[in-house]
Amino acid sequence: MTDQPALTESVNGPSASGFAPKGEPVIHRVNWIGLKTLYMKEVRRFFKVQTQTIWAPAITTLLFLVIFSVALGRGGREVLGVNFATFVAPGLIVMGMMQNAFANASFSFLSGKMQGTIVDFLMPPLSEGELLLAMVGAAMTRAVMVGLALYGAMLLWPGVDLSLAHPWAVVWFGLMGSAFLSILGLLSSIWADKFDHNAAITNFIIAPLSLLSGTFYVISNLAPVFQAISRANPFFYIISGFRFGFLGQSDIGDTNAAVMQAAVAMGLVNLALAIITYLVLRSGWKLKT
Repeated sequence: MTDQPALTESVNGPSASGFAPKGEPVIHRVNWIGLKTLYMKEVRRFFKVQTQTIWAPAITTLLFLVIFSVALGRGGREVLGVNFATFVAPGLIVMGMMQNAFANASFSFLSGKMQGTIVDFLMPPLSEGELLLAMVGAAMTRAVMVGLALYGAMLLWPGVDLSLAHPWAVVWFGLMGSAFLSILGLLSSIWADKFDHNAAITNFIIAPLSLLSGTFYVISNLAPVFQAISRANPFFYIISGFRFGFLGQSDIGDTNAAVMQAAVAMGLVNLALAIITYLVLRSGWKLKT
């Protein structure tokens, strides 16, 4: 009879061991510790092989600068009032950032599904929003590191002037471009069943959209039909807006208001894409089956 009150207390309230009753959540808000842990895990994963994930992509992107500067920059050719190397450098920086953001975000879930370790992402006490934030944040971190490596290397490149005309545009479009490709990469890894599927998206969607987005030219040189197609490409606004931050000019429009509209539009696109990805994660599609 003396044990009866203790039994009632363990069922209806906190037990003597300090654990909450079954079914009662322990983490009531954001699991900051879990979010930080997953973020650091993903950052350390790519940083342990930084030669492959940061420096190699930076060198590959620099080769584009070498090739196109030699091939198209002869004779003092100018675009938007600057020499060709200065024109193309900002586009190459943000293109490298976006491609590596996609590569990082599209790897973890897919490798987990292929190796049978996807439970390591699904079992911890993390909500879908926290999982999304950690994965996208880690991919954006890699993108920023690649961008900084490219920026530092291009500062030493002869004839390239990377003075900042509008720093806010460099920061905003760099982050929005990285977030855009990070979320797309996460969606890709959820959909893909093998690495070939992910490679197909990279080779047939991401790479063409990057290269045909005004990185190496201004769209005013294109026929009206192809100008319209370019303006339907979100990569065009990211690259042109990022270039505007360096040169103070872009082919988005003739006024700063046009660039601001593109900046707001990219923020809304990323918000919508993040909501879609959150709902997909919450449904468990291709993850919990």
